[in-house]
Amino acid sequence: MIVLKNLSKQYTRDSVGLHEVDLHIQPGEFVSVVGQSGTGKTTMVKLLIAEERPSAGKIEIGGWDITNISRHDVPLLRRQIGVIFQDFKLLPQKTVLENVEFALEVAGERKSRIQQVVPRVLDIVGLSHKNERYPHQLSGGEQQRVAIARALVHRPKILVADEPTGNLDSINTQEIIEILKKINEFGTTILLVTHNREVVNQLKRRVVTLHDGRLISDEHKGKYRL
Repeated sequence: MIVLKNLSKQYTRDSVGLHEVDLHIQPGEFVSVVGQSGTGKTTMVKLLIAEERPSAGKIEIGGWDITNISRHDVPLLRRQIGVIFQDFKLLPQKTVLENVEFALEVAGERKSRIQQVVPRVLDIVGLSHKNERYPHQLSGGEQQRVAIARALVHRPKILVADEPTGNLDSINTQEIIEILKKINEFGTTILLVTHNREVVNQLKRRVVTLHDGRLISDEHKGKYRL
């Protein structure tokens, strides 16, 4: 599903994002990528969604070599990889329903499909009853659930969660992790990028650890050890 071969990203002579990383993630896996700030976690996310290009090495997504992906193909890639961030990135002037619909509208989807898909994803994240609320009327956890719903509308094969609980308290954090686990049970590959030791150790799933841009450990049922 995700294959990184000898992947490196060099920003400047003294700034290395990733250095010769080899990683293979199978379809349907739930993998946590951990490490302290500045270890390469965000660089990995940006390379996977083609926000940045590698300096060396190779990236494959579902057998598709995206190492030198053209700008024309980037939107297609991003329909296969859903991404959620720490800061939600919701449109404040749109309701919950409209925020999620918008992700399909900009992709040119038919109105009939939008009306079919959006209620399903809102039900998955438990927000069907708040679809007319605006972001400022929601808790942080609820806003993150809207962001997850928006990421799911294209039925992505991979969901990348980049510090999704960074701004949340422990109760909302647990709710978000449970939703990610449910999405994973549907067959979606989950890549959880986090520095939350408690979450990683509770999951008891595969843990990939980065340090100074290098992959230093890869454990099937790992812990956050740094």
